[in-house]
Amino acid sequence: MKNQVCIRQATVEDVQVILSLIQELATFEREPEAVVLTKEDIVRDGFGEQPAFVCFVAEEAKQIIGMALGYPRYSTWKGNTMHLEDLIVQEQHRGKGVGFALYKRFIHYAASLRVKRIEWAVLDWNQSAIDFYEQTGAKVLSDWRTTQMGENEISHFINQYPDADI
Repeated sequence: MKNQVCIRQATVEDVQVILSLIQELATFEREPEAVVLTKEDIVRDGFGEQPAFVCFVAEEAKQIIGMALGYPRYSTWKGNTMHLEDLIVQEQHRGKGVGFALYKRFIHYAASLRVKRIEWAVLDWNQSAIDFYEQTGAKVLSDWRTTQMGENEISHFINQYPDADI
């Protein structure tokens, strides 16, 4: 008999598995050393008084096999939006509809908040993800580039351009 997959909001007890899924995604995205986040960071940032993100997990036979993690943003053009930061399903459970179930739950959650847009990034080489998103009606924009500044770059910028009166 096939096990039923349950999608539920994550709890603080799920933090170790959430971190493991984040690490699995980083490995899949060819940056296994990029994760510096700790369990304590996730507890503080996601399960404290003012959670910075929402996380849904997919559970099968009492084992978490995937997650969708996102957070609110604000668009000066649209208003309230949600950003889907990560959608990950353990490799051995892919292709069974688990990712779609997590994706659907996140979109329904965002819609309940009356957001005007949901956005996320997808790597240009991840064609299966691009195809999946496009099949669900999402637009993969090719004319926008994600821009980031990490801790080192932030520090360098602050040192190069110290606070000053203009």
